[in-house]
Amino acid sequence: MSDAPLEALSDMITEAHTRIQQTYEHMNPVVGVRRGMRDVGIPADAMTIDCLQTRNRIVLILHDEQPGVLLYQFGTIDVDAEDDFKRMGLAELSAETLFTWMKDYFSA
Repeated sequence: MSDAPLEALSDMITEAHTRIQQTYEHMNPVVGVRRGMRDVGIPADAMTIDCLQTRNRIVLILHDEQPGVLLYQFGTIDVDAEDDFKRMGLAELSAETLFTWMKDYFSA
C-alpha cells in the first residue's frame, strides 16, 4: 500500500491538532504513528491521539485490505483497543471532523 493515505491522515491531524492548541490552551493532545503492526504481519498503520489530562485516546487505523476506509475507536490510554472499530470512508474525513472529535472527547 502507498503511504499517501497515511500522509493525508497525518496532514489532517496536524491541522486539527494545531487548531486545538490555538483554541484550547489547556488541551495538548499527543499524536503517535505506529507502524509496528507491520512488524508482526498485520498490513496496517495506526495513529493514536492521546489526551494526557483525561487519559482518553482516539485510535485511527488504515488497513491495506480496506483501502479508502478509516477504522476508528474512542477509548482510553490505559485500556487496549477492542475489536469493535467504527468505519468511515477516508474521503469523508476532514481536519474539521478530527478537531470536533478531539474537542468533544477530550473535554469530557
